[in-house]
Amino acid sequence: MGSVAARSEGTGASEKLLSIGQVLTRLKPSFPDLTPSKLRFLEEQGLIHPQRTESGYRKFTSADVERIRFILSLQRDRYLPLKVIKAYVDDLDAGNTPSIAGLLAPVDSLPASSVPSFFSREELLSRTGATGALLTDAVSFGLIDNGRRFDQQDARVLELLVELARCGIEPRHLRAYRAMADREAGLIASLTDSLSRRGGADAQAHAEKLASDLADCLTSLHAAVLKLSVQRHAQ
Repeated sequence: MGSVAARSEGTGASEKLLSIGQVLTRLKPSFPDLTPSKLRFLEEQGLIHPQRTESGYRKFTSADVERIRFILSLQRDRYLPLKVIKAYVDDLDAGNTPSIAGLLAPVDSLPASSVPSFFSREELLSRTGATGALLTDAVSFGLIDNGRRFDQQDARVLELLVELARCGIEPRHLRAYRAMADREAGLIASLTDSLSRRGGADAQAHAEKLASDLADCLTSLHAAVLKLSVQRHAQ
C-alpha cells in the first residue's frame, strides 16, 4: 500500500499534470462532496503536496490523485480524523510500518462495532477539525442539534461548516438553512405519512425510500437554483 500513498516526488517530466478541476472530475464519482477548498485544506494540513506552476496554480500527478483517494477513503470508511491519517501516511512516506495495526484490512472484514454510530463532542471535533467555538455556534443557530452524542450527519454538517468558515461564512449567516430544511422535511412528511400509516413492513420501507428520494431531489433542486442565482449575480 505504500505506493498508493506515496508522494509524486521523482515523477517523470513526461507525465501529464492535472488541474484541480480535472482531479475533481476523477474523484467526484467516489466522493461527490469533494470541493476545491477541501483539496486546499488537505494541502494546508500537509497531507498532499501538489506541484505549482510559475503562476501559482496547483498541478497534480496521477500518484497525487491516488493519494487523495486513499486519504478520503480512510476518512470516509474508517471514520478517522485527519491528524491520524496524516501520521499514517507519513509513516508510509518514510518507509516505516504504519503505527495503526490492521488499519488496511478490507472494510467488509471490519466488525460492525469498529464503525462508530455516535461521537462524543471531543471525537466530533477531532474528526472534523472544527473548533469548539464553531460547534457551539452551529448548535446555537440550529444547524446541529444539541446533545452529548453526535451522529454521522452531525459530522458531515460540521465538516461543511469548517470549509465555509475558511471562506468567512459563519453559522449565524446560515440560520435560514435550518428553517428551510424543517419546512422541506414537513413537506416530505405530509407526502409519506399516509403511506407509513397503512401498516406493514413493506409500506414503512416504501415510505422511507420515498422520503429519501424526495430529500435527494430537493437537495439537487436547491443546488441548481443556487447556482443559477450565483450566475445571475456574476453577470
